[in-house]
Amino acid sequence: MPSLNRIAMNRSSRRWIQELKPERLSVCEISGKWGEQFGFKSYAAYRYPDHDICAGPFEGADGKPLKFDLIIANQVWEHLDRPYAATRNVLKMLRKGGNFFVAVPFYIPYHGAPIDCSRWSARGLRNLLIEGGFDEAGIRSEQWGNRHAAARNLETPWPPDYDDRTDDLTDDPDFPICAWAIAQKI
Repeated sequence: MPSLNRIAMNRSSRRWIQELKPERLSVCEISGKWGEQFGFKSYAAYRYPDHDICAGPFEGADGKPLKFDLIIANQVWEHLDRPYAATRNVLKMLRKGGNFFVAVPFYIPYHGAPIDCSRWSARGLRNLLIEGGFDEAGIRSEQWGNRHAAARNLETPWPPDYDDRTDDLTDDPDFPICAWAIAQKI
């Protein structure tokens, strides 16, 4: 059963990724496996602690940054000690025209796995990406949430499973639960 917190985000995010024509893309996913569903031309997952994006770009045997058409970080950036440095490192790993997809929680409980450091709204993600070196013209960001979902986030066990009979998916722009963005290297 999917998490209530991710229903709207996943619908929008899948559409964005499909628009990029996944079968043509060389993809890196940072500490996750959400991207496995898309049928990319090539796909590699780099997991922490073996690969720490805060420490620098991931490198090949030649010591040069690996290059990708798309880098995915789904529910990871809130766990980073140095998210601005990590964002700059992602930019170094993208080919020109490549994209960085990032999704984060905003209003959910603390979840240290191994740590929990930051929260961003859609505007906050846009600012993070700009500060990380992405051109503002190449950034799309969205957020979703409402008070009903916020109240469900207080339940245990957490996160709350989505119930299509009782869960309201109406967006309240003043009460974000999660945010996501895609930024193109121009």
